[in-house]
Amino acid sequence: MDLKFPKNIHPQLGYYVYLYRDPFTDEIFYVGKGNGNRAFAHLDEVSESDKVQRINKIRNRGAEPLIEILVHGLEDELTAMKIEASVIDLFGLDKLTNQKRGYESREFGRMTVQQIIATYQLEPVTITEPSLLINLTRTFRYGMSRIELYEVTRAAWRLGPNRQKAMYAMAVYSGIVQEVYRIGGWFPFHSTLSERHDETFQQVTDERWEFVGNIAEDAVREKYLYKDVSEWMAPQYPVSYIRCD
Repeated sequence: MDLKFPKNIHPQLGYYVYLYRDPFTDEIFYVGKGNGNRAFAHLDEVSESDKVQRINKIRNRGAEPLIEILVHGLEDELTAMKIEASVIDLFGLDKLTNQKRGYESREFGRMTVQQIIATYQLEPVTITEPSLLINLTRTFRYGMSRIELYEVTRAAWRLGPNRQKAMYAMAVYSGIVQEVYRIGGWFPFHSTLSERHDETFQQVTDERWEFVGNIAEDAVREKYLYKDVSEWMAPQYPVSYIRCD
């Protein structure tokens, strides 16, 4: 199969965002961006990636993936990158074979209205309850499900005995509280049932702790959710103890 765009239409195409669709299930399984004949490059890839395996699975059934252009005529690559990121956020990585979220998606990607307001209109808050501020620098992303956010917040942390004095754990990203949990109890890492399966997490072997709990009661949640707690955080540590002396 040698499906290509004729060179004489490349100027009209400009930069574009494209989709790969499974002809048997009608599912979109990959989102990309580029210009020229970039949309067809994956058909010749040889790797163990989920994308290539999906393409090979379709071919083994005697067909080819369907390639669609979502938008074209874009004047620059940056615009294409932002649209690609938005589409990936919309579908979610769990539904696609893309390995990464799109361009600047962590900062400018899919958010709730409340998260947008909190990001650009900081509202500091005074913390009055014994709490832990858990800084999710690497594991947080906008658009996470409730269970995903809970799992990355509750484990796995190097903590001292003062953890037992904390009533609440706050999931914090970029200084903003993304969720508040009432702590039910602390347990050695890997000792409670978890929905989190990322490889780096599973390979942690040193002594750490995880909590089980529930989303905090409405009054506490409304007090802290989407508020700025950056002044309460110790920037060199992933977890900050507040009023746990």
